[in-house]
Amino acid sequence: MPAMHRAALFVLAGLVWVALVAGSSWAAEQSFVVVATPGATDRKLTREIVARIFLRKQNFWPQGTRIQPVNFPASHPMRRLFSQSVLGSPPEALEDYWRDMYFHGVLPPHVLSSEEAVILFVGSTPGAIGYVSTCSAAQKLSVVLVVGEVPDCQK
Repeated sequence: MPAMHRAALFVLAGLVWVALVAGSSWAAEQSFVVVATPGATDRKLTREIVARIFLRKQNFWPQGTRIQPVNFPASHPMRRLFSQSVLGSPPEALEDYWRDMYFHGVLPPHVLSSEEAVILFVGSTPGAIGYVSTCSAAQKLSVVLVVGEVPDCQK
């Protein structure tokens, strides 16, 4: 094998190793949980149901309580991750959707700027639902959907 091919193969093997090692921390950073007010729902939700809730196509929990979804600002990395993972589009791709919904009298979810604010809102608002990083989930909230790998939060 020519030296140039061996060098390229060596570099490629190194890149694969780095990707595998870094991939495990990347997966943990790419995880989040969807949390709801305790008692809002007694079951786990699918991504499809969560998408319907955040697109305001499902507005009530099964027992009749109005659903109060909460988002981060469109520029927030957690919002981008949530939008792409659950809604299938980045936040800016949904601007036309929300303009059309607003024309029909439907408002987008509330927007809060921090995970602490989301946890407080969901914990104190009947029917609320939001999403936070996996290790930020407060004990008093119901985790209804886990997206990504659950990291060891004790590290």
